[in-house]
Amino acid sequence: MADNFLEKQYADYQARKAAQEQAKRKAWQKKMKEYKARIANQKAEKE
Repeated sequence: MADNFLEKQYADYQARKAAQEQAKRKAWQKKMKEYKARIANQKAEKE
């Protein structure tokens, strides 16, 4: 029984860790997309 408990706890931990990593990656992609759009707008204004 103890092994099952530990396995479940570890599986839950891995799921939380994966979800956090995915959220972090999506946030980075969103920031990068906004940055690229800002740079493109600045180039367009200069021309």
